[in-house]
Amino acid sequence: MISIRPGTPADAPGVAACVDRVARERRYLAIVEGFAIDETARFITRLLDAGGVHLVAEEDDGEIVGACDIAPLATEGMRHVGRLGIAVLPGYRRRGLGRQLLREAVDRSFAAGLGRVELEVFASNTEAIQLYESEGFRREGCRRAARRLDGREDDLLLYGLLAGEWTGGVA
Repeated sequence: MISIRPGTPADAPGVAACVDRVARERRYLAIVEGFAIDETARFITRLLDAGGVHLVAEEDDGEIVGACDIAPLATEGMRHVGRLGIAVLPGYRRRGLGRQLLREAVDRSFAAGLGRVELEVFASNTEAIQLYESEGFRREGCRRAARRLDGREDDLLLYGLLAGEWTGGVA
């Protein structure tokens, strides 16, 4: 059984492995390989110190099969905004895990005082787009031909959700 819980820097090896595996698919993330374990631990520490949300989805055997974070922006005047990132291993997609991670992370972020959550998603990632839109995120913009990889161009879509629009996962 998979459980979702707050992540800690001690989860860095599992989170790094999960993100690396998704990145190497060369389709869903802006990166094509993951970060080192020590970099991941520092990221999680900074994120939590800044009041961000970091969740992991963990199998009974301890394997991290998904992760979601919402990082508050550090810029004055924009600290009410959080940027969402999510990664779910291939064998765990289309089973509701991404939706669970997203809902819990957004709930926690708005409860902590954020007023806006935003994300970027490649236009080719239609399943993620359907998820985001079904949870109330609105498309706010498009960076045309933002990625050229493996002989293909892909637009980068910008989505946002305001705290007052969030229905707690019931769109």
